[in-house]
Amino acid sequence: MSAVLPKRAPGAPVPALAGIGLRSVHLERFLEGEPAVPWLEVHAENYFAAGGAAHAALKRIRDWQGGKLLCALAQHMYWFLVVRSNLNARKGDLSVVKGLRIGAAPGPVDGLKRMLVAAGIDAEKDVSIGPVPGFSVGQTASFGLLAAKALEEGKIDGFWANGMGAEVAVTSGIGTLVLDARRDGSEEAKGYTFPALVTSESLIKSKPDAARAAIRAVKAAQQILKNNPARAAEIGAKLFPPAEADMIAELIRRDVPYYDPAISPKSVDAMNRFARDLGLLSKSVSFEDVVWQG
Repeated sequence: MSAVLPKRAPGAPVPALAGIGLRSVHLERFLEGEPAVPWLEVHAENYFAAGGAAHAALKRIRDWQGGKLLCALAQHMYWFLVVRSNLNARKGDLSVVKGLRIGAAPGPVDGLKRMLVAAGIDAEKDVSIGPVPGFSVGQTASFGLLAAKALEEGKIDGFWANGMGAEVAVTSGIGTLVLDARRDGSEEAKGYTFPALVTSESLIKSKPDAARAAIRAVKAAQQILKNNPARAAEIGAKLFPPAEADMIAELIRRDVPYYDPAISPKSVDAMNRFARDLGLLSKSVSFEDVVWQG
C-alpha cells in the first residue's frame, strides 16, 4: 500500500475508482504509507469506537507515553442522548434517565456518565447503562442504527449514540432527543473529548511523512464536505440502507461548522481534566506531550 495515485490535472474528469471509509481500524495500515486510494470517507462518528475518542487512547497508553494525537476529526464531544418518545422527555432534562435502560458504547459512555454525575445523578445506581443488544466492539455496522433498532424493539429505553441513530429514532417517532452534547451540553461537557486521529510515537519517528500524509487526507476530506455536503450521500448509499443513506447529507451539513482539524491547548487541557477525573491520566502533561507538532 505504498503506491500514490498520479495527480489529476485541473478540470480533468475524476476517475471512477473505489475509495474507503477511514476508520480507526485502518489507521495503522494507512500510516504505513500513502495508499493508492482516490478518496476517503471521514465521518466523526466512525472514531467513537473503543479507543476512537481522543481520551480513549489513554485506555491503551499510559499518560500519553508512546502515543500522540495527529489532528481532530471534528470539534467537541459528538453524541446524542435519546429516550423513547412516550416518556415525553424535556430537552436538556437529564433526570429522565432515572430508572431507565440506556444503551451506550465503550469510550463514549464515559462522557454520558460524567454528565450525569455533574447533574447530581448516580450513574451506577439511578440508571442502568450497558451495551446496546447486538453490538460488539469492532463490528462495522453503524452503532447508532443498532441503537435505534433496539429502542424500537423495546430492548432499551434510550441510548447515547451518534447523529444517525438519533435522526432515525426521532424522525420515525420512536425517540425524543434529550441532549445534543456538541450543541446543548455545558462548556465543560463539550470539552470532555473529541474525535481525533491517534497513532504511536514509534510510527511517527520512523515514518513522519506518512503521518503528515494522513493529516493531509483528513483535512482534504473535511474541506470537500464543507464545500459540498451532498458528496456524503454518495458514500452513504454504499454504507447504509436507502432510508438512512438519504439522511447523511443533511447530517453532514449540520456538522460542517465542527469539521476543523486543529487541536487547541484549551481542548487538550479540558480533555486531560476529564481523563484525570476518570482515572485514565495520573499526572499533568503538556500540550506537546499529547499533540504531535510535526
